[in-house]
Amino acid sequence: MPFAPHARAFAMAKKFPIHPKHPERICWGCDKYCPVDAMGCGNGSSRTQHPMELLGDDWYEHGDWGIDVEDAPSPSAVPALPKFRPEAA
Repeated sequence: MPFAPHARAFAMAKKFPIHPKHPERICWGCDKYCPVDAMGCGNGSSRTQHPMELLGDDWYEHGDWGIDVEDAPSPSAVPALPKFRPEAA
């Protein structure tokens, strides 16, 4: 089977999380998403922060990030539960 150098170009990259639960635990500098205490790429001394850490929960609404966002609500936009109203007997 011949080597196809173009085959990697069509591989799907990991989906970039819009609102990760603990972004401070991961280096976001490449597609490896390494834990902070075991970075595997050549980044070395410090981790790359998630855009949410730098720009806030609505980071994806400003600028062209080159990712598809499927109507992702911000974590603070969780609907409130209805208030309990006991029925009169």
